[in-house]
Amino acid sequence: MTSAAPQTTALIGLDGDAAYQAIVSRDRRFDGRLWFGVTSTGIYCRPVCPAQTPLQANVRFFAVPAAAVSSGFRACKRCRPDSAPGSRHWDHRHDLTAKALRLIADGLVDDAGVAGLAATLHVSERHVHRTLVAEVGASPLQLAQSRRAQTARMLLEQTDLTVSDVAFAAGFSSLRQFNDVIKREFGAPPSELRTPVGSALAATDRLLVLRLRYRPPYDATQMGEFLAARAIPGLEVHTASTSGWVHRRVIQLPARPASVDVSVHDGHVLVRSDCDVRDTAQLVRKVRQWLDLNADPDSINHVLRRDETMRRLVDARPGMRVPTTVDPWETLVRAIVGQQVSVSGATTVLGRLVAATSASTPDNLVAFPDAASVAELGSDRIAKLGMPGARARTIFGAADAVAHGRIDLRNPDVESLRAELLAMPGLGPWTVNYLQMRGLGDPDAFPETDLIIKQNARRLGLPDSPRQLAAHANRWSPWRAYAAHHIWSIPKEQT
Repeated sequence: MTSAAPQTTALIGLDGDAAYQAIVSRDRRFDGRLWFGVTSTGIYCRPVCPAQTPLQANVRFFAVPAAAVSSGFRACKRCRPDSAPGSRHWDHRHDLTAKALRLIADGLVDDAGVAGLAATLHVSERHVHRTLVAEVGASPLQLAQSRRAQTARMLLEQTDLTVSDVAFAAGFSSLRQFNDVIKREFGAPPSELRTPVGSALAATDRLLVLRLRYRPPYDATQMGEFLAARAIPGLEVHTASTSGWVHRRVIQLPARPASVDVSVHDGHVLVRSDCDVRDTAQLVRKVRQWLDLNADPDSINHVLRRDETMRRLVDARPGMRVPTTVDPWETLVRAIVGQQVSVSGATTVLGRLVAATSASTPDNLVAFPDAASVAELGSDRIAKLGMPGARARTIFGAADAVAHGRIDLRNPDVESLRAELLAMPGLGPWTVNYLQMRGLGDPDAFPETDLIIKQNARRLGLPDSPRQLAAHANRWSPWRAYAAHHIWSIPKEQT
């Protein structure tokens, strides 16, 4: 077995001794951000593992599970390190490593290989390989293989698909490769990973049913209110009851658009979808980002509570999340349509846009139109949907630029993208910050020019000029998007 890259613990702001104390105390703040292998057993675990704490001399730390597996460790059967909630640790970074990890999670290596990953990042294969091994301790292929294995285990445990169907749905090219990888990752063959109870439950539902974990607390009320207020007619349906809420919408996935139902339960989000099973990994990634299931409230709140004003807001709503959308292009259109109009007014116009460009699905919901479909309408027809001509021209210009590749929303260099968007007529800092926060999932984006942010900042005794507020907000980094949501959501009695 080999040691992890020496900078692994430094990536999350810890030295080796502090990282060891995190596992001694079973500190859940590092669950999903740090893994450790035990050389005396050959097992790797999460910091919250209930097993006896190993000697420090026998511990090796890793930034991702794939690094532990590539070093010869197999997953612990008690703490299930592959099932740890995701992490937003990389989301505020915009360097090569962060971009590569996001693209691998999106399945690019499965589809285009390491060569395709390198080409997308505009670097050589050797450079991206060297960078990832140095930063996270695993190669692009190892990271992609770990992604497939985790998808396969989820399908084995939560569906009644046959083992062979699971193998190919998860992206494996052969059953032999599937069996070898699963044994290496989890120390057991696929047949031993099946959960009879989970499979029986799945068999009663004609849809794919998944349970996605999150770190508590989770403010389900806030999330439901956000989704309900912004549900686009024809694209989404939000149903609320005394027992909770269910939100249904169509999500564009690689094989085809899919209808997806989500609802929040104790410790997990229940997902039901008619998606092609080959799109499971993409579906999981999109839902986790959409509902902010990878957030670590303890770490976020620890930073925000250093500020006296923010402390009161965090204590009132410790489970606040930052909702995004499932597609950056959709977010950009929402932001442009929503300029200087009410939320209800914007959703009405967006519903007309969806109806004008999208084909109906069996359950009468439609997919959000892609950029090419919107560009085909032309600015005049867009304006007739109920918006000023200047705003319609802005939407058309953005659609044309995205459709023809002049603007890349899938794998952007954030600073270059900001400059390109701000140079377009009708796009100002508010729109670009909104896109960065909700479309690109940047947890450190902060819309200091937003009217409600400025008004509520004044009520809280914070600076209300954009420049001064942005300077004050630096103390909330790298979680300024969460601070923005707290400021947006303050009740009157808290001022």
